[in-house]
Amino acid sequence: MFTGIVSERARVASFDGGRLVVETAIPAEIGDSVSVDGVCLTVTGAQDGQLAFDVMVETLRRAKPFGPEVNLEGALRAGEPLGGHYVQGHVDATGAVRSIEAEGDGKLVWFEAPEDVLRYVVALVQHTLEVTTLGGLEPGDAVNLEVDVLAKYVERLLPGLRFSR
Repeated sequence: MFTGIVSERARVASFDGGRLVVETAIPAEIGDSVSVDGVCLTVTGAQDGQLAFDVMVETLRRAKPFGPEVNLEGALRAGEPLGGHYVQGHVDATGAVRSIEAEGDGKLVWFEAPEDVLRYVVALVQHTLEVTTLGGLEPGDAVNLEVDVLAKYVERLLPGLRFSR
């Protein structure tokens, strides 16, 4: 489980299509789960400020390509504060940036995405834009989208309830 709160923006040291290596200060060990651009990946190598992950073909099919920088978050541990959402690192869909408009200190970002996911998408606050790769989005850029697990459960349990944009 993750909260969706990015811990670090990290540089991709290498990615050969199967093995991703990132430079990071996140303390993780082999076998730990780390969210990389919203995708739950298992650490398969950890040394000298780098973490390595073996990326499955299915992940490459479902998620956006890894860029020169990625957003990282370590897995939620029991007893840690929950300051975000309940997400699993399972991409529900990819979307594309349609347009970006300045709005006060933030940005209004419009996405093209499947309706069953798009209805859950919310605004990005200025802090998120500053500390994640999302602040550098341009029209046409791909994004990974995952719906909060609790939102999915609530919607299923309460007949007739529909989230809307």
